[in-house]
Amino acid sequence: MRNRQKQIEPEWTIINILQWTTSYFKANGIDSPRATAEILLAHILGLKRIDLYLKHDQPLNIKERNLFKSLIKRRIKKEPVAYIIGSKEFYSIELEVSKDVLIPRPETECLVEESLSVLSGSKDFAPKKILELGTGSGAIILAISIQHPDNLYFASDISINALAIALKNSNRLELDKKINFFCGSWFSPIKEKKYLFDIIISNPPYIKRTEIKALQPEINRFEPIIALDGGEDGLGCLKHIVKHAYQFLNKGGKLLLEIGCDQKKAVDEIIKMTGKYEQAYFRKDYSGLDRVVCANKI
Repeated sequence: MRNRQKQIEPEWTIINILQWTTSYFKANGIDSPRATAEILLAHILGLKRIDLYLKHDQPLNIKERNLFKSLIKRRIKKEPVAYIIGSKEFYSIELEVSKDVLIPRPETECLVEESLSVLSGSKDFAPKKILELGTGSGAIILAISIQHPDNLYFASDISINALAIALKNSNRLELDKKINFFCGSWFSPIKEKKYLFDIIISNPPYIKRTEIKALQPEINRFEPIIALDGGEDGLGCLKHIVKHAYQFLNKGGKLLLEIGCDQKKAVDEIIKMTGKYEQAYFRKDYSGLDRVVCANKI
C-alpha cells in the first residue's frame, strides 16, 4: 500500500504574497497593481513599504493572511485604497479619511500652493482671517495653517460627519486650537456679515450631475455624491460662492476656487457678471489644465 504524499502548502512569505497579489490585481484591471498590493500589505503588517523588501522572506501567519485577503476583496470591488486603509497623504500630511469625505487629490495641492503664494506675497503682516468652505477632511485648511500658523482660520462643511474627520485630523496635527470648525451650507452659518475675511477658499463640487455615473467606479460608488455634484451644468456651487463671497470679504480680499478643467471661460464670465471683483487670474495644475481661479474683491 502506497503512502499518500501529503500536499505541502506553499509558504506565504511577504515576497510571495506580493507577487501573487500583483498578478491577481493586474488580471482584474486594478490600477497600479504592485503599488496597491504593497500599500495594503504594509498597512496590515504595520510596516513601511520599503520594509516589505527588507523582510521579504518573512512568512505571514493565518490571521495576517485572512486580514489581507479581506482587503484584497474590497479592492477588487473597486473600493479606493484610501478608504480601505483609512488614510491618504496630501501635501506631505497623512490624513484620516472615510466615505464621509472626498479623497484629497494631487490637483488640489495647486489650490494650496496658490493660497500660500497669496499669503507669502502679502505686504500686510497682520494676521489674516481665512475661511475654507466645504472642508471635508480638512486637507486644504490644515496644509495652509501648518505653513502659516499665525493667521486666524475657519472651516465649514455641510456634513457633520465630514467635520468629525476634519477635527480628528486637526487634533492629531495639534492644530485644533488654530482652526474654528462649524457646520452649515456655504455662507448660511455666518449670520453677521460684518465679520469679514481676507481670504475665502473652496474646492466645491463642480462635476455635471449627468456625468457622475460615467466616472470611475472608485468615485461614483464610494465617494460622497454631495462632494461631487455641481448641478446640471457643474457650475451651481461655484456660482453660489462667487455670488455671495464678496459680502464676506474685506476690500481687496481674495477668493480662491478649484474648478473643473473645462470651466475657465464659464467661471470667468460668472465672476465678471457680479461686478464685485477685479480681473480674475487662473492657474494650471500639474497636467497643464486650468484648475484654480483667484479673484480680488474690488
